[in-house]
Amino acid sequence: MQQTDVLSGELGLGPGNKAFKLWLPRLVVFTADAFEEPYAQKILERVKLYGLKYEVSRRVTGLKGASEKETYQNAKSTLAIVKAPPSAFSLRPIPPSADWQFHLAEGCPAHCQYCYLAGSLTGPPAIRVFANLPAILENLVKYTSRSQFVTFEASCYTDPLSLEHLTGGLQETINFFSRLQNTQLRFVTKFDAVAPLLDLEHHNNTRCRISLNAHSIGRKLESGTPAVSARIRALRSLALPKSVGGGGYPVGVVLAPIMPIPNWEQEYGRLLDELSNELDFPCDLTFELITHRFTPGSKDILLKWYPGTTLEMDEQVRIVKRNKFGGIKYVYPKLMMNELKTFFYREISARFPSAKILYWT
Repeated sequence: MQQTDVLSGELGLGPGNKAFKLWLPRLVVFTADAFEEPYAQKILERVKLYGLKYEVSRRVTGLKGASEKETYQNAKSTLAIVKAPPSAFSLRPIPPSADWQFHLAEGCPAHCQYCYLAGSLTGPPAIRVFANLPAILENLVKYTSRSQFVTFEASCYTDPLSLEHLTGGLQETINFFSRLQNTQLRFVTKFDAVAPLLDLEHHNNTRCRISLNAHSIGRKLESGTPAVSARIRALRSLALPKSVGGGGYPVGVVLAPIMPIPNWEQEYGRLLDELSNELDFPCDLTFELITHRFTPGSKDILLKWYPGTTLEMDEQVRIVKRNKFGGIKYVYPKLMMNELKTFFYREISARFPSAKILYWT
C-alpha cells in the first residue's frame, strides 16, 4: 500500500475524467475485541494515513440523535470495526444471486433513496467492517465442493469497493479465492475506484459486477456514488485483458432497480448503447435484471431517511407478492413486468449476443 495512494482520498483513481472522492468517515470506532485482530491493525494503518479520528471502545455508541435525520447522519458518518458474530459462520443460500452469501461488512456509505438495506439491517445504518475476516474466509472452505462449481456472494449487505480504500478487504478476499478450486467470488458495486484490483492474480475466480441504472435515476436517487458513466468505464477496466492494462476479470452488470420512469425505453436504451460502446471487445459478461420493489417496513424507513424523495412507492399502482414466510412486497403489475422484461431481453441480446442474462426478478 503506497501512502500517496491512500492520502489522496481517491484510492486507485477510478477510470474517468474526474476522480470520485471516496467516503471518509467522521469517526472510526474499533470495539476492544476487534482491535486485537491483525486485520483490524491493517485497517488502523490506513485510518492513520488518512488522519481520521478513531477510538477504541467496548461497543459502538453515540449514533442516536435528537431526530431520525440526525441519527441517520451520525450513523452514515461512522465506521465501526467489529467482530462478526458466531452466526456469521453458518452461511445461508441466496438464490438467484449465488449459492451462498457471506459478509465482509454491513452497511454502505452511499445514499440511494431506494436502499435495499432499509429493513434488512437493524438499528441506525452505521457501516460495520468485520475484523475477523481471515476466519470468515477460512470458514468458506467447508462450503466448497470438489465436484460442483460453487458461487459466493460478498455484497448482500454492503458495497465492498466503497470501503476498500479504508480496509483492503476486497483485495484479500480476491486473493483468497484465487487459490480455491471450483469456486467463484461475486461482488457488486456502484463505485469506480477499481485500480487496486487490476493487478491481482484472480485466476478468473472472481466476477466483478457493476450496478447501473438510467442516468436520471443515478443523478436523482443515488447520491454519494460516482456517475453512471464513470461506473461503466470502471467495468471496462475490469474486463479489459491484462495485456492491455485491464483486470482481465469475468464481469457483470446488475441493472437495478429497474423502474418504468418517463421515457424509460429511451433512457435505458441510451444506457445500453453507452455500455456497448465501452465493452467493444470480447469479454465474459453477465446481466442480472432486478425491478424495483419495496416492503411496508422499508418504505417507512426510507421515508424517514429521505422525507423529500421522489421515489415512487405507491401501493395503489403495485401488486402484492408474498414470500414463503408470509412477508409481502409491492412489485409492478404483471403487464408492466412483461413489458419491461421483453424490452430488456430484446435490447440486451441485440447488443450483447454472447452475454448471459442470469435472471429477471
